[in-house]
Amino acid sequence: MNRSRLGLLTGTHAVNDLYQGLIPALLPFMALERGYSYTAVSGLMLAATGLSSVVQPLFGLYVDRASRPWMVPLGFMTAAIGLVLVGLSADYWVSWIAAVLCGLGIAAYHPPATVAARAAGGTSQKAMSVFSVGGTIGASFAPLLAASVVGDGQLHRSWLLILPAICMLAIWMFWTRRDAQGSASSTGPAGMKKTPQTNDWRAFFVLCAVILTWSVPYVTLISMLSLYVSRELSGSSFMGAAALTSFTAAGAVGTLLGGWMGDRFGRMSAIRLGYLLALPAMGGLVMTPSPAIALACALALGISMFLPFAPQITLAQDYLPRNQATASGITLGLALSIGGMIAPLFGMLSDAHGLRTTLTAVLCVLVSACVLAWCMRERRDLQPQFMVRT
Repeated sequence: MNRSRLGLLTGTHAVNDLYQGLIPALLPFMALERGYSYTAVSGLMLAATGLSSVVQPLFGLYVDRASRPWMVPLGFMTAAIGLVLVGLSADYWVSWIAAVLCGLGIAAYHPPATVAARAAGGTSQKAMSVFSVGGTIGASFAPLLAASVVGDGQLHRSWLLILPAICMLAIWMFWTRRDAQGSASSTGPAGMKKTPQTNDWRAFFVLCAVILTWSVPYVTLISMLSLYVSRELSGSSFMGAAALTSFTAAGAVGTLLGGWMGDRFGRMSAIRLGYLLALPAMGGLVMTPSPAIALACALALGISMFLPFAPQITLAQDYLPRNQATASGITLGLALSIGGMIAPLFGMLSDAHGLRTTLTAVLCVLVSACVLAWCMRERRDLQPQFMVRT
């Protein structure tokens, strides 16, 4: 395991997913300052995630052909620029186009960075969980960062949100200049040892179905949880932000725990247990009478929903050993993008019947995810095939 390379990639993942988390984190402030409806808020989530569901697998195909180290910094910088433009523009449609730009940057980042992390960590589930938790930690800071920078009607200060990306870019450039040969081998398929294994597309598509039914609850929660606590449960805006932060921060714990469980008990155990435990946590969130209980349920839901995260990534790559960047692009694209495309429907449901009804519908989707998880199988015919070139 190349720990320094894995640490650098984990840092870039934290910054990239910070901007992924800032999109939903800005939505309550945009709704308050600009009077957006639930449908308009969901439309911005669609803009940030919808197109990336199409282009992220294409980025994966591009990375499978050759090493593309420049796509890692280009991805998170593009996401940062798009996010800043979302906050600065007072015109809804300009913000919508800027959200598309942010989504494209996030989509470009994930395939090369995920394959590089697998190459740096080898077959370890814990290594992939460390890389994954970098993104979760970045996303968990997004609500508090958004509240600190643009709270109290200060959306014009959104330009400050580009600073984390600029700092990470400086670190990336310093590291690559210091160890150019190592970084060149760490940011693409050139760092992997190929074996003549075959792709198992049938099993891969079953996994995609599981991730699809995971993405709908996840995107709906990060879009609506703050509003649910502040409007439906009469909590303060701080409590709303705290609930969203608790959900994403607990996801970091769940991701690390899922990696540990995957190494110790097998990937399928971590995946199935996560979906099973998510059901009572989601049910408690639907029925909660107070913001305090909602906060506790958000913590439990974050841990359980993210137990399967890292095992699902490595399982997807093992289902498609010849096209691992494509597998990463499709699965990570589905994880947010398809859920984002469906988000406007849940926004309209919220406008018509309230957020509690929407979360009840999300619980039904999560039940489907739990059932589908028992239809997956482990791939046991692969030999370890990753090495890091020195």
